[in-house]
Amino acid sequence: MLSRFVSVFWVSVIISGFFLGLVYAEEDKLRIGNETIDRTVQLRTHSIYAPYIDQDLQNRWWDFGADAYVNTNKHIRLTQNRPSQMGWLWSRLALTTSNFVIEVEFKVSGESSHLFGDGLAMWITRERKEEGPVFGNKDKFEGLGIFLDTYANGRHSYSFPRINAMLGDGKTSYDVGNDGEDQSIGGCSANYRRTNVATKLKVTYVKDKFLDVKIQYKAWDDWSDCIHLKNVTLPQNPFLGFSAMTGDVSDAHDIITVTTYSAILVPPEAVPKKKKSIFSARPRAADEEPGTWLGFFFKLFLFAGVCAGGYYGYQEYKRRQVYGGGGNFGMGRGGGGGGGFGGGGLYSGNKRAF
Repeated sequence: MLSRFVSVFWVSVIISGFFLGLVYAEEDKLRIGNETIDRTVQLRTHSIYAPYIDQDLQNRWWDFGADAYVNTNKHIRLTQNRPSQMGWLWSRLALTTSNFVIEVEFKVSGESSHLFGDGLAMWITRERKEEGPVFGNKDKFEGLGIFLDTYANGRHSYSFPRINAMLGDGKTSYDVGNDGEDQSIGGCSANYRRTNVATKLKVTYVKDKFLDVKIQYKAWDDWSDCIHLKNVTLPQNPFLGFSAMTGDVSDAHDIITVTTYSAILVPPEAVPKKKKSIFSARPRAADEEPGTWLGFFFKLFLFAGVCAGGYYGYQEYKRRQVYGGGGNFGMGRGGGGGGGFGGGGLYSGNKRAF
């Protein structure tokens, strides 16, 4: 009986801690900076998956061209692993939502382990489908370019492959020779080439508030922070696109899936109330890490469980000592009938106990 009680107790502790972690993770997964995204609505017009094209070899919402081609079972390959290639993929409709989340699964691969290039770019710009020297797209663009650059044209203090972002004003040229270092608004180094897991880029934008870029390349569902900028403004109604280019060195650059969501924010006055009712008497500061509070409450819960389990176990032991006659736990002290589970012995034992 005691062992069953202890087992049920610990199972309850583990399950409770698990669901507490799920609730906490869900709360923070939708929170970036000082903004909380209440929910997202997928935009079919700016999402694309296999088989990518219909029976007429077209896509209703996307255009692709130059050296790009479609493998309906795998990917849209912007460039093959050959020198001097260039390809692109562009949405046909403008992105009209003010706040959005774009998640892109891509792949950069090739046979060489030391010479490869040039890279892949993601575009959120006023123009669309204009070929040029910047990773296959036009120079002097207006909007946001996120460059997954695999070849260093100059010397830098950071390593390649690298992710860089640039806000174009429609007049400034991208400095190819210096890998856009002077024009970069943020970046990070990440070895997303030839990985063993799916490589993904997640871009979250809240109008006039922030731009956030994360990348998955180390492990499944392990997102690394790359760029976070406040007070960012993109052009209204931009187009979404991707392009890639190879030079004397090359790689295969693939787009596997694109999923775009419209982001709906939590009203500012609702955020403190929601957090207070779930977790604590005070709102958590923006710079406090969620894992710290989760660990604290979980350890406190476990400690209380250990104390309660020990106390009730001790009380159960005392009760059985009183009513069970030492170590026999009340399973029959019977005399005469042998003290077993037989009818006479059990009746005799109970009668004598009273």
